[in-house]
Amino acid sequence: MPAIQRFHVGPRLSETAVHNGTVYLAGQVPDDTTQDIRGQTAQVLAMVDRLLAEAGSDKTRILMTQIFLTDISEIAAMNEVWDAWVPAGHTPPRATVQAQLANPAYKIEVVVSAAQA
Repeated sequence: MPAIQRFHVGPRLSETAVHNGTVYLAGQVPDDTTQDIRGQTAQVLAMVDRLLAEAGSDKTRILMTQIFLTDISEIAAMNEVWDAWVPAGHTPPRATVQAQLANPAYKIEVVVSAAQA
């Protein structure tokens, strides 16, 4: 049975787990919550890039994305940043929903699963 590899392991969660060629990211939230939805989205997508690279993957290999917004009316602004980030021809299956997040200052949380390169 293949081993499970974990990155950035904490007492409550790991930021990344890799098993059998699939990379699973924990929900990524912004560090700077003073920014608007565009700024928070850009921060989160940069974190996704970094974590996928650490695990031997990248955004062209995303299998599924789940996006949680505290205010669904901000989806158009979030999509502007998403559309500029996601490579043409590699847009993954995606779900976007409104949700109450753990910190009221978070406007977005993104969960990603990807294949390793």
